[in-house]
Amino acid sequence: MQITNPMKSKISTNLSMAARQMHSILVTILFIISMVWVPYGTVHADAAGGGVTSSSVKWHPGHYYSIMSGQKNDPAYLKQVYSELDNTPALRGVQIRYSWTELETSYGVYDFTSIDKRLAELAAKNKRLIILLNLRTFDPDTALVPDYLKNNSIYEGGIFPYASGSSSTIKGYNIKLWNPMVRDRLAALFSALGKRFNSHNYFEGIGLTETAMGTPTKPLTSVQINDYYSNLLVLNQNMQDSFRNTMTYQYANYSRPILPSLIDGLKAMGAALGCPDVFIEEPGLLYSGTPKGVYKYYPENSGLMPLTVQVEGSNYENTRYDGTGYQPTVSELLAFAKSKLNVNYIFWVRDSDYYPQVLEMLNWNGQTSNPSGGLDSTCPKNYTSCIN
Repeated sequence: MQITNPMKSKISTNLSMAARQMHSILVTILFIISMVWVPYGTVHADAAGGGVTSSSVKWHPGHYYSIMSGQKNDPAYLKQVYSELDNTPALRGVQIRYSWTELETSYGVYDFTSIDKRLAELAAKNKRLIILLNLRTFDPDTALVPDYLKNNSIYEGGIFPYASGSSSTIKGYNIKLWNPMVRDRLAALFSALGKRFNSHNYFEGIGLTETAMGTPTKPLTSVQINDYYSNLLVLNQNMQDSFRNTMTYQYANYSRPILPSLIDGLKAMGAALGCPDVFIEEPGLLYSGTPKGVYKYYPENSGLMPLTVQVEGSNYENTRYDGTGYQPTVSELLAFAKSKLNVNYIFWVRDSDYYPQVLEMLNWNGQTSNPSGGLDSTCPKNYTSCIN
């Protein structure tokens, strides 16, 4: 997954429009907070061993492999990945991407076969599974939603195209989350997933891809934009309700004006903050003005909520999205995520050009001295208790 230039195509509306949306978003947050079962600030304690209880969350922070989604069912590829897991104790498990259409083949008909198989294989190795659900594609030919959404007017076709910058060429598709019928069908998917996997000891987490929408080829109204982000927060609450004992997370990057309300809402409901990239010099992510970039929210929320980040393929190549920085070392990426962002989980994309360096680094003493691979393992305060 790649982000687009924040000065051109990442922010799909200008700041003044976003500011007008804040009131409605805040109203949504107040509603969500009123539904939270476990209040923020509840006293918590780590649970040594034991099973899943109504208030316990599985907590195995550390380093995870993010494997190429197109190869997640390829036996030869998986054999190599599992061999690398066996030889790299610091890797606690695997993050795998799935699309909605892969998991719901027709209305209310779910196929979790791939997840079941990967989970069983990982559990046999004492490794864990984290799911990332795509809400956006990065090429126009990748299927995103079930066909029944595209063929029914009540869902408005389910998806909308976006481009990059001033180009009119379709780069991919995004889900029409402003439509409450679309939102509710996604919530039904979370409910089905939760019933199957929430209580599984090796199902570690489930999250959603980035908040950035790209540049819609047909401009959205302020109401649509507002409802998109309001419903995104509602979906995170739905995901929390379905996975009471499992880490849920939301990747956040742009637009910056929606971040304060989104992150406060995630923290209040007991969810985790994530980011899809480690660009250690990216101006928009590091911005310290108003509204500030997502990286600025990490240190202030350390210990208060789980913090995750993904090292994407492009992050190995340059410190900035536009390529004007320099190529960082794997050690620099780790140091930034660990010391500047204070993350609990790092998802290392298994890029074919760089994974040998990642594996080498993960076998150094700093990453093998404890189960969390040197990352912060403190149970966050928005969990009532953690199961280690």
